[in-house]
Amino acid sequence: MSHTPATGTRSGSFRDEVKDAVTPRATLLVLGVIALQLLFIASYVGALHDPKPKDVPFGVVAPPAAAEQTVSRLERLPGSPLDPRTVAGASRARQQIKDREIDGALIVDPSAGTDTLLVASGGGTVLATTLESLVAEVERAEGRTVRTVDVAPASPHDFDGLSSFYLVVGWCVGGYLCASILAISTGARPANPHRAAIRLIVMALVSIVGGLGGAVIVGPILGALPGSVVDLWGLGALITFAVGAATLALQGVFGIVGIGLAILLVVVAGNPSAGGAFPLPMLPPFWQAIGPALPPGAGTWAARSIAYFQGNDTTVSLLVLWAWAVAGTLITVLASVLRLRRQEPELPTQAG
Repeated sequence: MSHTPATGTRSGSFRDEVKDAVTPRATLLVLGVIALQLLFIASYVGALHDPKPKDVPFGVVAPPAAAEQTVSRLERLPGSPLDPRTVAGASRARQQIKDREIDGALIVDPSAGTDTLLVASGGGTVLATTLESLVAEVERAEGRTVRTVDVAPASPHDFDGLSSFYLVVGWCVGGYLCASILAISTGARPANPHRAAIRLIVMALVSIVGGLGGAVIVGPILGALPGSVVDLWGLGALITFAVGAATLALQGVFGIVGIGLAILLVVVAGNPSAGGAFPLPMLPPFWQAIGPALPPGAGTWAARSIAYFQGNDTTVSLLVLWAWAVAGTLITVLASVLRLRRQEPELPTQAG
């Protein structure tokens, strides 16, 4: 008794099966994933493998002659770790640190053998401890000692000052994951402007809820960060929407590849340059340059300012986030309009 082959089965060489299973589009997407993988490794290891302070804004408070000598000595340190400048008085130095104009200051007392170092661990614990070690070594070489005063201390529940960074990373992840889900479930490119508007509205609602949730978790629930819950809520909503709108825009222009581009911008380039694990002055020049212009970097700076510096020096960071949000919204809508125009068939002329 003979058996007939099952309907739909195909016979052919292994090479033919591979050609049928692995399409050119799939091949390009896999190559893109490999590229993202290698860029991820290069970006994170490149940014974080050898942190060194470079041109850290640093104040010097001392009588004129001693101030000039101290600034000159600090400028000559190997590798130029500090960018020293004289500051008129201890109170002014404290205020500049709280305004995030400088990251530390040395108050020199020529009449005594001990000077005072002002730091702000709220701006990054690693940077504060690095300044302590660096200044202590300089003072020791001069036969002097130094005591450290933390004018904006990090919360004891905020280990290494990383809570702000991880909070912002969580908001960013929510932004691009929500936008990606909208694309995967209903098509990478919205069919028309109404669909694009719906996606943006959904993104805004998710941003409001996620922003509030993150602010409540790190504040009242865990006590990891001080600062206004309302301010952190607003920041979280803005970060999430900015990243989500940017992802929607990239998807609207590039299709499913836009998700990979969003990951490239936010995760591969943005996270290691955000100043989270190591504040910006400790990153290599490339990452130090791009960090403030990307959502994770702008968000981390603003979150730390809200938590530890009474919201000082957040204007530039907020403008960066608003720029991403507005540009993402406009490009998403514009891409959907252009897509609709390309798809509209020409109406046939009616014969009279």
